[in-house]
Amino acid sequence: MIVLKKICLEKNQKPIFTNFDLTIQAKERLVIWGASGSGKTTLLRLIAGLNQPDSGEIWFDNHLATSGENILIPPHQRELNMVFQDLALWSHLSVKGNIAFGLKIARLPKAIINQKVKEMLFFIGLEGYENRTIESLSGGEQQRIALARALVTNPKILLMDEPLSGLDAHRNRELRLEIVRLQKILGFTLVYVTHNQREAEAIATQILSL
Repeated sequence: MIVLKKICLEKNQKPIFTNFDLTIQAKERLVIWGASGSGKTTLLRLIAGLNQPDSGEIWFDNHLATSGENILIPPHQRELNMVFQDLALWSHLSVKGNIAFGLKIARLPKAIINQKVKEMLFFIGLEGYENRTIESLSGGEQQRIALARALVTNPKILLMDEPLSGLDAHRNRELRLEIVRLQKILGFTLVYVTHNQREAEAIATQILSL
């Protein structure tokens, strides 16, 4: 469970959140929906620990992670991963290299890394793509690789910031169904940002409008 209590944040003397409360249940699919500039991405970054509020608290289960401007649990210890809008895939690495990055940071044995990469490629329907370059992939395939990289370390929480905004309607529908399918199989908590109402309704078990 993620709990935000009385979050206050100003930017350029403009209030973004004032005594804002939010509870996200474990294994829920929360979609944060709203127009550009409404604070959607800022809220995602507060949960991730990449931004700090002026005041208020953020809790993960029974552990206080953020208290005002103090980060008590840093981002890498929050058992979460994030998929950014621009995907942030590394062009100098192969598909395998991108997916395996977090596993290598964790210093897992090579055999386990290879197995986990293969399993994740199977999950996303891109078996045999290990040695492909990022540039050779379609936009939808790149989205899947970004998703696989985020999920291969088995995070409890996945944060996604407008991940499908660059896709056409067909690919958007295909990928949002894939995200829901993987969330149901793997059981992570999903916090998803979009400005697309249809996308929000298709993915969410709960919608937060900002």
